Amino acid sequence: MGVILHKNLRLESPQLICSWPGIGNIGTLAVSTLRTQLDAQSFGEIEPWDFFEPRKVVVKDGLLEELVFPASTFYHRNLGGQDLIFFTGEEQPHGDGRLYASGEVALKMADMVLDTAEQHGCRRVYTSGACVSAVHHETKPRVVAVASSESMLAEMKRIPNLVLMSEIGEGAGDGVITGLNGLLLAAAKKRGIEAVCLMGEIPDWLSRTPFPYPRAARSVMEAFAVILGTEVSFDFLDRQTEEVDKIINGLYQQFPPDVKELYEQRRSLSQPGPISREEADWMKEHLDDFLKSLGDEQDGGGDDDDRPV
Repeated sequence: MGVILHKNLRLESPQLICSWPGIGNIGTLAVSTLRTQLDAQSFGEIEPWDFFEPRKVVVKDGLLEELVFPASTFYHRNLGGQDLIFFTGEEQPHGDGRLYASGEVALKMADMVLDTAEQHGCRRVYTSGACVSAVHHETKPRVVAVASSESMLAEMKRIPNLVLMSEIGEGAGDGVITGLNGLLLAAAKKRGIEAVCLMGEIPDWLSRTPFPYPRAARSVMEAFAVILGTEVSFDFLDRQTEEVDKIINGLYQQFPPDVKELYEQRRSLSQPGPISREEADWMKEHLDDFLKSLGDEQDGGGDDDDRPV
């Protein structure tokens, strides 16, 4: 079991752009929308047997036809002479019941992705996810960057609406990036590959809801457009944002008055930062019962130890 390549590609120092589902599906939305617009073509996949249980069994005319697993797919696109490899996973492998990948199974997938990237000459890796932040849901989300080197940080600072993790909050840039988006970053650095994670801001309370947050995915996609020097359309994400905003505003109108009063103060923050532990605990205490009404069967990824910042 391993990586299956359907095409023999000869690439010139490609960049790798990866995404897996996570909080608000911010990275997945941004990377998948970008990949689709650029018309990147599939050229390989990671076999699922060692990582996932089947999602369903397809039956035709009473006969078992196939098992359907979460896909982990490689795509390629040459953009103005620059080769790009996209990798998108429909699910993060998790062998210990956690929402996000961890442990040996996660490291195995990260190594397979990087082995394939290095096989094709890749020297730079991008991942994307969410940054849980003390931001109002009607504020334009910033992109928070973490990089593997000082030179990469300097390069990222030139991107509009992007801040470095070291520039926000009171923790001097400390934080956690959960799952494969963070693990791949560290694994790439260990191999001497430049690596950057671009995280779109999401309000703390929305990090525990079951729906996506395309408003932040748009900000991340804007950053990728600058990095790649290409024009993209935001029509799809804007339509999704309009639909999701209706849900968010409907929920927000049901906030307890004291929570709404505190939350509205965020509109005046010129430099919102990562959510503090104290504010996170207060919001969690006052909103848990409300959020549970959305359905206990769905989890937006708000475990205390799984807050990427």
